[in-house]
Amino acid sequence: MSATLLIPALLLDAALGEPKWLWNRFPHPAVLMGRAIGWMDARFNQGTQKRLKGTATMAALGLAAITLGWLIHEIPDFGILEIIAAAILLAQKSLVQHVRAVADELRLSLPGGRRTVAMIVGRDTASLDAPGVSRAAIESAAENLSDGVIAPAFWFLIAGLPGLMLYKITNTADSMIGHRTPRHEEFGWAAARFDDLLNLIPARLTALLIALTHGWTDPRPILRDAPLHRSPNAGWPEAAMAVILNTALSGPRAYHGEMRDYPWVWPEGRRDPGPDQIDAACTALWRTWAAFLALTALIAII
Repeated sequence: MSATLLIPALLLDAALGEPKWLWNRFPHPAVLMGRAIGWMDARFNQGTQKRLKGTATMAALGLAAITLGWLIHEIPDFGILEIIAAAILLAQKSLVQHVRAVADELRLSLPGGRRTVAMIVGRDTASLDAPGVSRAAIESAAENLSDGVIAPAFWFLIAGLPGLMLYKITNTADSMIGHRTPRHEEFGWAAARFDDLLNLIPARLTALLIALTHGWTDPRPILRDAPLHRSPNAGWPEAAMAVILNTALSGPRAYHGEMRDYPWVWPEGRRDPGPDQIDAACTALWRTWAAFLALTALIAII
């Protein structure tokens, strides 16, 4: 049943994306999730036993998300609301639009490329050169393909809308409080660890689909480079994207004015990517999406 509902949800998201006319009038569900997480962070992230409080916060958020998903599932509407909810919480078309916008702006000017890529990455962008802007966009494309498309769709297949809702609240919490900073090191511990767990299979599935849809069958470079990433999961789609584009990704970059000497992913690849490589990454996003759609259709038939 989940696969049957996921197919139209994937197609609806791919066709409509995130229409501005709608979300300019109403808050997006992800925004509402963010507000709830922000409120709980302000309310409970203080005093002692922050790890315990953060774990209880994550448990409460997860239970609320599962319950809301279950309530929507129980509405006797032949799954229409579930399809709409799933389509809203997937991000294929919007991801491609945001990444392709970086290539378009970079072709016009470097400052424009910097401004646009700053909307989708957390690193410092003011001093990036054109290859740095391109790498940032490609890395964001790979990571968000997993986080924003394959992972939520995977959990919808596994556990229906409650599974997708649980994943989205966890991923949103990780992005907001799952950082190793003095404020969130303890309070965000549970959100970060649970997000790592929920992304364990989807990240590797994303890497597999990226590679196979481009005829890459040698797993050795991906197995070699993925564990070098600072994230236990993001390195997998990033390594796969690097090899199919023959572009070195990751490497040194700055966060909050501090340079960090991250290792290169696929160091054999070109070090001077540009807008054309960003466009190629967008094509890879659609190929991978199509492969997952075909896989979903096969599951629905079986």
